[in-house]
Amino acid sequence: MDKTDKLVRSLIALAWLLASAAIWWPAPSHAARIKEVAAVQGVRSNPLVGYGLVVGLDGTGDQTTSAPFTTQSLTAMLQQMGVTVPAGTNMQLKNVAAVMVTAQLPPFAQPGQAIDVNVSSLGNAKSLRGGTLIATPLKGADGQIYALAQGNLIVGGAGASAGGSKVQINHLSAGRVPEGATVERSVPTPLNQGDSLQLDLNASDFNTAREVARAINDRMGAGVAQALDGRVVRVRMPASPDARVSFMADIENLNVELASPAAKVVINARTGSVVMNQAVTLAACAVAHGSLSVTISSTPVISQPSPLSKTGQTVVSEKADITIAQQAGSLIQMPAGTQLADVVKALNSLGATPQDLLAILQAMKSAGALNAELEVI
Repeated sequence: MDKTDKLVRSLIALAWLLASAAIWWPAPSHAARIKEVAAVQGVRSNPLVGYGLVVGLDGTGDQTTSAPFTTQSLTAMLQQMGVTVPAGTNMQLKNVAAVMVTAQLPPFAQPGQAIDVNVSSLGNAKSLRGGTLIATPLKGADGQIYALAQGNLIVGGAGASAGGSKVQINHLSAGRVPEGATVERSVPTPLNQGDSLQLDLNASDFNTAREVARAINDRMGAGVAQALDGRVVRVRMPASPDARVSFMADIENLNVELASPAAKVVINARTGSVVMNQAVTLAACAVAHGSLSVTISSTPVISQPSPLSKTGQTVVSEKADITIAQQAGSLIQMPAGTQLADVVKALNSLGATPQDLLAILQAMKSAGALNAELEVI
């Protein structure tokens, strides 16, 4: 046997070995960390809201005749400061605007920390640019005050008007105060309460719940985590707070193997957007698509009496022309598609607009040809 035959046989053996490896050792599935697929129950942000006044506007505040609550709020604020406004005083204010102040109180926030706030106009103020938010208490859902907001607004827009002309860039009736609120009260969290914690999955999936519990038990010991259903995983925690923090730091970075998501097509009926994931498949079907258009044009017609007539008057009427046009739609056979690229290619062959595609997908789902869940947002 010469060297050429040995080389050929070696290459064949190597190719067979690589093919066997591809069969017996498939590519690893998609992995994600526990912190990306689950959250600790009770460890969340809390919305805060408050009502306040923005002052210092350059004549772009509320018109008090159309927004009387602005004057009432200013009068109440001045009375708290010892300034009495005579009854019946007609205050024509242009530099004050009534606003709603909103913020998110992050978990574990402590008194003295600063958080960002959003400020939005309530009345008919033209612009909040250059204004200053007066001290505004922010309350939670329980009616308690959790933060106090105050500061100069940052408005990401600009505008000018003169002589009936107006130019505006972006939005002028809403702004933001970075670190404009100071936390006054903390919200208790369940991290140090009880002997266990509950992990809530972002999406209900039994396989993900099983994999999360398995990853925690493999790292921390058998019986530490237990999957209760497709969304909840209960985890037994250490006793001391320091050990609990270290425990959570360890398990939230554990990798879990995620299975393919359920086939779903998301349709936005307002914008005509259609989004589908890679699990969507298509069965063989036939689709006929055509368009129907109705055009109505109106032409004014003037009817006048004769020149020598002493009676009658000129009458203006309209003549309407209605045209209905329907384009022919041929029956198109769509082959079965087991991959997302095949489904996209088949839908593109219809030549339908995104708005027409909404109705086609719904009809295909009803006919059993679309193997996916339809969700309209």
